[in-house]
Amino acid sequence: MSFKEIENLPIFWADHEDIAMALYERFGSQFNESKIYRIRFTDLIEWVMEIPHFEGRRDDCSEAHLEQIQAKWVYEWRDNNS
Repeated sequence: MSFKEIENLPIFWADHEDIAMALYERFGSQFNESKIYRIRFTDLIEWVMEIPHFEGRRDDCSEAHLEQIQAKWVYEWRDNNS
């Protein structure tokens, strides 16, 4: 499977790392570690829903998913800012 094919696969709530990478791509260093953890979940849900190829339903979102997304986003930020 080529990178292009992988890039176009659907993304769902449980794809925490893919979501975090997409959010880091969108916002870059605009959010540092402490700011990522202070993002309101209502904003985070909206941003996730806007990711290209995201096919998850709002009703399937849980606090656990959002916490995992934040944690993975912090890891992505650290990897790119160390």
